[in-house]
Amino acid sequence: MSNYKINPFIFEKNKSIFAGVGVASVTPFDVNGNIDLDAIEKLCEYFFLGGVSYVVVQGTTGESSTLSDKEKEIVNKRFVNSLKNKLPVILGISSNSTSELCDLINKTDTTGFEAIMSVCPYYNKPSQDGVFQHFKSAVDISPLPILLYNVPGRTSLDMTDETIIKLSSYSKKIIGVKEASGNVNRIVNLRNNTHDDFLIISGDDFSMIDAVRSGADGIISVAANAYPKLMNSSFIRLLWEDDDSKPKNISDSKLESSKFLLNNFFELIFKQGSPSGIKFALSQLNLCKEKVRLPLTEISSPLRNKILKFLVNHPDHD
Repeated sequence: MSNYKINPFIFEKNKSIFAGVGVASVTPFDVNGNIDLDAIEKLCEYFFLGGVSYVVVQGTTGESSTLSDKEKEIVNKRFVNSLKNKLPVILGISSNSTSELCDLINKTDTTGFEAIMSVCPYYNKPSQDGVFQHFKSAVDISPLPILLYNVPGRTSLDMTDETIIKLSSYSKKIIGVKEASGNVNRIVNLRNNTHDDFLIISGDDFSMIDAVRSGADGIISVAANAYPKLMNSSFIRLLWEDDDSKPKNISDSKLESSKFLLNNFFELIFKQGSPSGIKFALSQLNLCKEKVRLPLTEISSPLRNKILKFLVNHPDHD
């Protein structure tokens, strides 16, 4: 646990700093589309006070594909400095070229990060053996543990359970998988066929509750950018279900209420693409501008009104 403020109940249940709710953080831009360093600090403080377990930067939600190498260095440094001794940080580093991925890992300053998250090779559509060799090459040269990221909706490639299990056996430096296929049933199979320390993390806000009930260790959430407290309290109540000392009748009723609220919010923020929706929500919370970079565009006025109404009626709470 080191210097990090980690919820002791979550840590006791899982023994990992990456259990619970992780935030897939946005990258804030100013009105001119430049990196907004002050907004990064505001977001980090908001995440910390919201009780999340860790923060992921340079992922899909962080619009990493539109950032230059220099911008990534600046963003990385600000997140690390803002969260130092507060929350663990995972850094997204990905490429659909294995050699380029290895080069990126070698040349990136990973000081202050606890792990690297890397997505399945996209566009190429390699075989499952190619996926295995891709991540095997990366972990062999990586100075940090690697979290696999399976998101077939964006990569057009679904890493199979067999490949994930094979990678989990290859190296303990492959610490887990962010599973964003939305197929909750596969979590049970992965849980039963990987070692006890292997993390299975939901990457799909909509199926978080079912995923955790099926054995997932937590979620890397987009919605937690705006609702860290509510996402965190919902996750803790899921853990309560297996704890005889906790009041199940109370936790269950609150969990169902939270689930109803959150599902409505999920639908709104993903309706016209992510992170466009969540960035508008954050702008209304005075945490950052809604600015996104092309080819992403800002959401429509009707959707803005719906998100604003939701935020006004449902402030982040326990």
